[in-house]
Amino acid sequence: MLHNYYIYITTNQYRTTLYIGFTNNIQRRLSQHHFDSINAKKSFAGKYGCVYLVYYEVFDFPKQAIAREKELKKWRREKKNKLISDFNPKWETLNNQVF
Repeated sequence: MLHNYYIYITTNQYRTTLYIGFTNNIQRRLSQHHFDSINAKKSFAGKYGCVYLVYYEVFDFPKQAIAREKELKKWRREKKNKLISDFNPKWETLNNQVF
């Protein structure tokens, strides 16, 4: 059985905070972030309201996705902003694309 693995970037309502994550089920993971933000969970995404998907990549193998996640987390904010803007120029919420 083939699986997809995702790295994704979510942000808050004001686009001031970014969260980078890895998952094999992006729909479930985004739902968890949303639930955490409503219930003020102490997770990073929940605490800062990072529930708006603005970027994602799909991989066939988990090791590739994990390596990419680690790479992106090391980047400076300006480089992350450019990556998102190249993929999603208006920083539109992409949650509906993955549901």
